Amino acid sequence: MFNLANNLTLLRILTVPFLVVLLYFPGRGVCVLAMLLFVLASLTDLFDGLIARRYNLVTTMGKFLDPLADKLLIVSVLVMLAWLHWLPAWMAVVVICRELTVTGLRAIAVEQGTVIAADRFGKLKTIVQIVALCPLLLHYTWWGFDPQPLGMGLMWAAVVLTVFSGANYLRNFFKSMRESGQLGAA
Repeated sequence: MFNLANNLTLLRILTVPFLVVLLYFPGRGVCVLAMLLFVLASLTDLFDGLIARRYNLVTTMGKFLDPLADKLLIVSVLVMLAWLHWLPAWMAVVVICRELTVTGLRAIAVEQGTVIAADRFGKLKTIVQIVALCPLLLHYTWWGFDPQPLGMGLMWAAVVLTVFSGANYLRNFFKSMRESGQLGAA
């Protein structure tokens, strides 16, 4: 249960409170530290999956914790950026609503004996969100470069992917339920 892959996932979860505390006291140095911590935590997502598959360490706990850790990390940063007024709150709401919806659909599907795995759009969405949040976390102008416009442009792309991948999950959910006979006739 507490293998290397799962420990990396738990480490990602443990970074969340530190990120939140750092963002309570924003400043140039703190923003760099928060962004670096966010990047390191995000990289654990790549490595925990690689390690789990390569060394056959895939566990039920890991299947549950990995997407939870991703959501906790992304959502906590989104909330803090909205709180700081560095990101429009509606963008955070769209992403959070999608994450809650997909999590709920997955729970229903599992209850019905069906697994809806992460697809390439969901994975791409996560990558674009992570890349978008990095310049938004830096916030301040650095050597004449303002990272905010880049971060906001990437965040727009992330929101579009978020909505698209959420719609794709909805479609796959209803298709899966219909095929398994779990979806009652309307």
